Amino acid sequence: MKNLLRENKGFLAFLFLFGIFRTAVADWNPIPSSSMHPNLLEGDVVFVNRLAFNVKVPLTDVVLAHTGEPQRGDVVTFSSPADGTRLIKRLIAVPGDVVEMRNERLIINGKPAGYVAAGQGTDLVDDTAVVAASRYSETVYGRPHLIQVMPEREARRNFGPVRIPADQYLMLGDNRDNSADSRYIGLVPRNLLIGRAVRVLVSADIMGNWKPRLERFGMAMR
Repeated sequence: MKNLLRENKGFLAFLFLFGIFRTAVADWNPIPSSSMHPNLLEGDVVFVNRLAFNVKVPLTDVVLAHTGEPQRGDVVTFSSPADGTRLIKRLIAVPGDVVEMRNERLIINGKPAGYVAAGQGTDLVDDTAVVAASRYSETVYGRPHLIQVMPEREARRNFGPVRIPADQYLMLGDNRDNSADSRYIGLVPRNLLIGRAVRVLVSADIMGNWKPRLERFGMAMR
């Protein structure tokens, strides 16, 4: 065993440092579900900047220092406060905000978000049902992004108003009627934030023929 360790110490050191890099500096996150349609698709792999918000002790949620402030509209990876599952959602409200939703439309600090129709589509729900979807450009505090809603599907389309406490954040999926987000799992504490998703590294059609989606390679997050 000692000889094996001695002969492979360079490789083992590389694995150790690579693990530290992935857990403390940068990481990649495969997209397993449709909760961020139409912006992120199943089979996308996104690059995550783990130093965007916090410096943490590797492999823990212990925050050593803050490196930046999460902003409304950021696409963020985090550990679910409900069960620890890694999730990716859009950050909608920051500490001090008063936020509510009325018939799918957001109101933050008394200011309604802007909505412009952006076409129609369909989505696969529960791997069986094809449901009609309407898409909109949603603008929250000057930052536009696409969302989609599915009027035929039962969902929580109203909540609040609620004031976001210190060090807590409200997250929503862009696929508003098919996302287990803060409406279901609660607000997300800052120490559970993992990082900001920056861009799509690679993508493949895992729901179809696994063909690479070359047009999505390197796509910046919107």
